[in-house]
Amino acid sequence: MADLFDTGPATAPTGSRPLADRLRPAKIADVIGQDQVLGPDAPLGTMLASGSLSSLIFWGPPGVGKTTIARLLAAETDLHFVQISAIFTGVPDLRKVFEAAKIRRQNGKGTLLFVDEIHRFNKAQQDGFLPYMEDGTILLVGATTENPSFELNAAVLSRSQVLILTRLTLVDLERLAQRAEKELDRPLPLEGSARETLLDMADGDGRALLNLVEQIMAWKMDKKLTTDDLTKRLMKRAVKYDKSGDEHYNLISALHKSVRGSDPDAALYWFARMLAGGEDPRYLARRITRMAVEDIGLADPQAQAVCLQSWETYERLGSPEGELALAQAVTYLALAPKSNAAYVAYKVAVVAAKQTGSEPPPSHILNAPTKLMKEQGFGAGYSYDHDAEDGFSGQNYFPETMKRGVYYLPVDRGFERELKKRVDFFAGLRAKRQS
Repeated sequence: MADLFDTGPATAPTGSRPLADRLRPAKIADVIGQDQVLGPDAPLGTMLASGSLSSLIFWGPPGVGKTTIARLLAAETDLHFVQISAIFTGVPDLRKVFEAAKIRRQNGKGTLLFVDEIHRFNKAQQDGFLPYMEDGTILLVGATTENPSFELNAAVLSRSQVLILTRLTLVDLERLAQRAEKELDRPLPLEGSARETLLDMADGDGRALLNLVEQIMAWKMDKKLTTDDLTKRLMKRAVKYDKSGDEHYNLISALHKSVRGSDPDAALYWFARMLAGGEDPRYLARRITRMAVEDIGLADPQAQAVCLQSWETYERLGSPEGELALAQAVTYLALAPKSNAAYVAYKVAVVAAKQTGSEPPPSHILNAPTKLMKEQGFGAGYSYDHDAEDGFSGQNYFPETMKRGVYYLPVDRGFERELKKRVDFFAGLRAKRQS
């Protein structure tokens, strides 16, 4: 993961410039991290080597270098750099930007238009970029923290390459902290553990780290700070979590897959992460119950009951005590035997039902409450299973014109191991009776 900062010589007085601004890199090679995008064989590295840059969409969290990389791309491809924000830019402003780019192009100069928060433009506004992208008036570089698949027009996406920029790793943050110390010409007054805590506080955001470093360097210190000293003076950065955005879906997906993967530790971690981000425990209770139905099923029929009981316990206790009941359900599900056999069987049955939706049941299992229906043969030949020696008649219950379906294939795990024996037992009896 990466950011954007450089320790090259300042070209302007530095006294009033924020540290993050002073450490902006002067060239692409100075960018920390983002090798998956900037490396020699990565998309941008390849584009720059070939001298051909296409329109781009940078997708990633705050503080990972979207703006700075766009600015450096303009410098390295000799394009005029124009930056706008979708939050503060209206249609009249866009017209002015496009007209200026047209004039610039007529004079032999291209324009790299960087649009921050591009997802904030509505669909019609996004469509306004298309003709200028197509005729080469602008090279569009958009930046978004939201999933472009959901927030950007298909037409804009089809003319752009989406590049994912990722959070800074602790190694990247440490490199950035060292650059800051070099720029300020003194080390951070922190003990080793406090320095690690500082990096954690930045939560992958390089700009946030530099702001914290700047605060610490302004303190009057006569000794190194311990972790306790640091946490008293600084507040941890708020957890990045949007209950209606990508983080919501990413984390619930991580929780669900950890349960499915029988990893109780990872499942509890993601469960705690969602709660720490402010997720509604009732939403989690509903999703946990869904996991029991979808991924455990009849391999452990008690799993659903555990989920419903934990949900009811939460409703009676409230937070935070009730959340422990949900955590216990998460742990139970992660360790339960897994089977989606009933889920798969249901989906196959739904497909078959749609394909044969007008086929009537076989006449022998139809009720015949009237004389006419009896004369038509309804109910004729029906075998009452309880009258059979072993309580099983082996009759056909599918439509007469339909081949018998086999949908439920229980796995050899948990309670479904017993159900598999029953399925096989009845299949054997059925074949015997029909023969």
